[in-house]
Amino acid sequence: MKKLATLLLSALLLLSALPALAQGGGVVNVFNWEDYINEDVIAMFEEETGIKVNYMRFTLNEDMMVQVRTSPGAFDVVFPSDYAIERMIAEDLLQPIDFAKVPNAENTLDWLKNPDYDPENRYSVPYMWGTVGILYDTTRVKGPVDSWGALFDEQYKGEVFMMDSPRDTLGVALKYLGYSVNSKNPQEIQAAANLLIGQKQKGIVKAYQVDETKDKMVAGEGILALVWSGDAQYAINLNPDLAYVVPREGSNVWVDGMVIPAQAKNPENAQAFIDFLCRPDIAQLNCEYIEYSSPNAGAIALMGEEYTTNENLNPSQETIDNCEFFHDNNDVKVLYDTFWGMVKNAK
Repeated sequence: MKKLATLLLSALLLLSALPALAQGGGVVNVFNWEDYINEDVIAMFEEETGIKVNYMRFTLNEDMMVQVRTSPGAFDVVFPSDYAIERMIAEDLLQPIDFAKVPNAENTLDWLKNPDYDPENRYSVPYMWGTVGILYDTTRVKGPVDSWGALFDEQYKGEVFMMDSPRDTLGVALKYLGYSVNSKNPQEIQAAANLLIGQKQKGIVKAYQVDETKDKMVAGEGILALVWSGDAQYAINLNPDLAYVVPREGSNVWVDGMVIPAQAKNPENAQAFIDFLCRPDIAQLNCEYIEYSSPNAGAIALMGEEYTTNENLNPSQETIDNCEFFHDNNDVKVLYDTFWGMVKNAK
């Protein structure tokens, strides 16, 4: 009997020495963007915690929000952009995060800790951030590329990739015309759509796409492309003839965050997953794999000068100040959708 008690005590001491997360088990259902995590990170999380990751992907915020609305309980962690987080909060689609269970969130850069899309800092933790700009082939452009006007220049007929995303593409057209990326003025949105329709009708646009663009630019299939900064850095790493610029008119600076849907079935595991991604060494792995800007001060310290001297990943404060965050435009979404449909259907 005494031997059995000793064995039981030894087993209890062994269990108490294990990481708390390793005793969790179960699953976490993750809904993230395409090509937006180092696959090794998922394996490491599963090994360290015993929690199985069911990993699903989306390509647009709008598609993601439809899935969250129509499939309650299907997702435990989702990665929306700033304006989508704002809308999801307004629609009561998110639950507050228990930050006592996400201590690594303290690594978040100060300027991203109380964002205006989540003003009480209750529902989201930043995952990645970046800018929107022009990726271009330095050997084939005819003159400097420092304005959105390059995308509308007829000398690049059939050589421009545009983004198949209404907010981003209408946003840069608005910015080029001197308006806000968050304009709710019907005349301004129409003017942006007309600019894009003219661009398409003149044959300047080669294709509207998202994830394919970076590889097509690496292969030399276009001269200019509207891209996110991380995709630009990925392409530049593979083709040093490429360069990236945030045009002088200004652009969109964005944040993708981690949130927990209101009806998530595994919120404890969701918080464990978010905390794991906020650990500096893990955030470093993801940043170096994805090539977007890290919101994690600990990860930035680990990466050092290679990161801080790269203006694509670490733009100047002047560049950031010349950019705008997207805000929820649900009250004028029908306008954006209507004019975007006109752009895509233009002949």
